[in-house]
Amino acid sequence: MSKRVLLAAPRGYCAGVDRAVIAVEKSLELYGAPIYVRKEIVHNKHVVSTLEQRGVIFVNETDEVPEGATVVFSAHGVSPAVHAEAASRNLKTIDATCPLVTKVHNEVKRFADDETEILLIGHNGHEEVEGTAGEAPGKVRIVDGLDEARTVVPTPGKKLVWLTQTTLSVDETMQSVAILKDRFPEIANPPSDDICYATQNRQEAIKAIAPQADLVIVVGSTNSSNSVRLVEVALEYGAKAAYLVDYAAEVKEEWLEKAEIIGVTSGASVPEILVTDLLNFLDMHGYNDVQEIKATEESLLFALPKELRKELNKR
Repeated sequence: MSKRVLLAAPRGYCAGVDRAVIAVEKSLELYGAPIYVRKEIVHNKHVVSTLEQRGVIFVNETDEVPEGATVVFSAHGVSPAVHAEAASRNLKTIDATCPLVTKVHNEVKRFADDETEILLIGHNGHEEVEGTAGEAPGKVRIVDGLDEARTVVPTPGKKLVWLTQTTLSVDETMQSVAILKDRFPEIANPPSDDICYATQNRQEAIKAIAPQADLVIVVGSTNSSNSVRLVEVALEYGAKAAYLVDYAAEVKEEWLEKAEIIGVTSGASVPEILVTDLLNFLDMHGYNDVQEIKATEESLLFALPKELRKELNKR
């Protein structure tokens, strides 16, 4: 059996995650520990535990942060109500919301009026969706999956527009959109695509690998929407099996028994060291031939949050 690994590119950190993690690291340097972060800065176990070891305290809500302390808002974004609560507690806030999420927030603000209802395609309860919908309480209806696209009943007499969470499966989202357009031909489109470039690129790379793969291993956490989507996309496009792991140690030996070709990728919030660990693990099991399959080049970088840039410029 000629064992091979097909390694997806691009994979791992996107520009928004990179910016958010660096924002927390710079906050530690500037203000010292503890730094508070509302929710997980990005959805990755390893990143969160590494930052905790450096003195970051993760909280669910701003009311858990001591008055006057520094709090970082995660890459997934927060609603205006959260900003208001932080201000009322005199917290120093650093907003690490991904600029691509901010774009969707701005679209909600732009469309939200008394005549328009926004159908937001996304996962109910996901932090990004909560923050986005919070920009216009009562004017956003969440459409979670194809069944809801088929059954959602908008408020009669309202104009409609659809927007999406940034980390969804491109294919499934377009199916939801097709259903909504079929049911409501007058529904307006967003001014530009909401699904983030990195989510799309990682899905395209795994689509190229999946048909050849006996097994696909996606490195990522179970609460990472885009990582979970990569497993689904791999199976949909022909991988015989696909699994999500946080660490190489979670790979089960029986997965490898009949796997000649293994596809490897990682979600947009996963540091490359975790992929390296997986490749080393596979190497020890005879998968020495690693071929990178490149869907596209990524060169996007985002500037740090303005609050940090100001501080750093003073020094």
